[in-house]
Amino acid sequence: MESRGDSSSFSSPRAYLRALAQTPARLARRAGSVSTSREEMSRVRSRSGPSMARTLRWFDLVGLGIGGMVGAGVFVTTGRASRQCAGPAVVLSYAIAGLCALLSAFCYTEFAVDMPVAGGAFSYLRVTFGEFAAFLTGANLIAEYVLSNAAVARSFTAYSGTAIGISYTKWRLTVPGLPKGFNEIDLVAVAVVLIITLIICYSTRESSKVNMTLTALHILFLAFVILIGFSKGERRNLTEQGDPRSPGGFLPYGAAGVFNGAAAVYLSYIGYDAVSTMAEEVKDPVKDIPIGVSGSVVLVTVLYCLMAVSMSMLLPYDMINVEAPFAGAFRGKGGWEWVSNVIGAGASFGILTSLIVAMLGQARYMCVIGRSGVAPAWFARVHPGSSTPVNASAFLGILTAAIALFTDLDVLLNLVSIGTLFVFYMVANAVIYRRYVVVGTTDPRPTLSFLSAFSLTSLLFALIWHLAPPGKPKYFMLASCALVALVVAQLFHFTVPQARRPEFWGLPLMPWIPCVSIFLNIFLLGSLDGPSYMRFGVFSAAVGLIYVFYGVHASFDAEGDLSVGPKCVEPVKEPEGVENYSLKV
Repeated sequence: MESRGDSSSFSSPRAYLRALAQTPARLARRAGSVSTSREEMSRVRSRSGPSMARTLRWFDLVGLGIGGMVGAGVFVTTGRASRQCAGPAVVLSYAIAGLCALLSAFCYTEFAVDMPVAGGAFSYLRVTFGEFAAFLTGANLIAEYVLSNAAVARSFTAYSGTAIGISYTKWRLTVPGLPKGFNEIDLVAVAVVLIITLIICYSTRESSKVNMTLTALHILFLAFVILIGFSKGERRNLTEQGDPRSPGGFLPYGAAGVFNGAAAVYLSYIGYDAVSTMAEEVKDPVKDIPIGVSGSVVLVTVLYCLMAVSMSMLLPYDMINVEAPFAGAFRGKGGWEWVSNVIGAGASFGILTSLIVAMLGQARYMCVIGRSGVAPAWFARVHPGSSTPVNASAFLGILTAAIALFTDLDVLLNLVSIGTLFVFYMVANAVIYRRYVVVGTTDPRPTLSFLSAFSLTSLLFALIWHLAPPGKPKYFMLASCALVALVVAQLFHFTVPQARRPEFWGLPLMPWIPCVSIFLNIFLLGSLDGPSYMRFGVFSAAVGLIYVFYGVHASFDAEGDLSVGPKCVEPVKEPEGVENYSLKV
């Protein structure tokens, strides 16, 4: 067995070179190492020092979910998805993406109830597939949050300009010589991000109260927009284009356009993922988390669909302003300019709530990644006064502000969508694996074989759908893939028994719900363009290098650091009514 010695791998250049020479052995030891629920909730959590206060209830989670999702979805991606992908059928795109998000939310809920810690998908994969898979997913999550928050912050400038009647272009400074997409400096977006960073560092409970108030007002605003759209819009806009040269009909780009739109608007649903990271601060995880996570997704999906129909009725899809679709619908209409101003103000208002929730979530992910040892422990510290991860919040807030300063919305959204779909796909696989495999007791090969076969069949279906020319051969191949997937799932269901039953809340219809989630996530991944995959591949390769040259060595040091433990900090306070949480493995 490799000796750790008394010094850190990073204590000196010589120590680091010695650690690099031992990289293969450390990778073999750490990359597939699996944590347990008990470790995540006790020894690992203790590395943050003071505990996060358990102050949130189900209505806080629903409010956080709605606040986190609505602003980012309707007011950033709807116009682009409608005009460039789905046309008026963008309402179907939102319904499909909402179904996919709801199924993923069920998967998240089982993990969050069983293991109420702040790590979300990172922790779920760490106890299922090991450290490297968790690190890759966690890095994608952090990138997803930072990039989407930067995109949303820049859209705040566009809507604020609409609210006061000044074009957002006058608020941005164009810098000659920089590449297009990176040459517009947005100081307003930077200020918004930094102010919210200060708010979330202060108190989670107070942040929730502010969010609840703003979200309640925001729902009233959404109802106003929906009523205006249905009362002042025209039904013919649902089937007619503004420019005769554009494709017409409710489905101007066909079924493929609807699914392309669903992949594009999937960004809208990352808010519930942020809610799952608040599990460590929930009073009664067994009751509150299922209602908070799933309930918020259902309510938001309904709101999205109503808003999408409203927007499509106001203007033909090919005349929608992609930067500010709702506010732009009333420009130039005599007597209705005031509605455009109100929409701009309300959209700005909703974007602020989504930023609050998303920035709460990204900080908790970073905090738990720091706890795990694959990132500096500095990120894991919880402030004893505010009971918030101040270091992680401040670092990611500054990083988000820096990206929002100069990066255009178009550059950000596709990479965010692919990261979101990848993470949700991994969590769906993890919930099946955890149900059917107990490390050291159950043979994992049947479950891994099933997951591989089902994913491969789903991938083949997606490739045929997107690449094969229309015709009977295509539909025959699609039907064959669907049949094979159903047979594989049915055989697995009847031949492989479940090795673990959730003690508190379990996903129903196992393994069918996570299987559908796997299929939908793969299918939507197939809707994204080539450059998105190139950016994702480059980013994932960079993450792998960071793990090899830093993460595995930091994790190896943390594994041997026996000085960190519950005796050094406050005892772990268990959720109300759930006395046995820390005793479960």
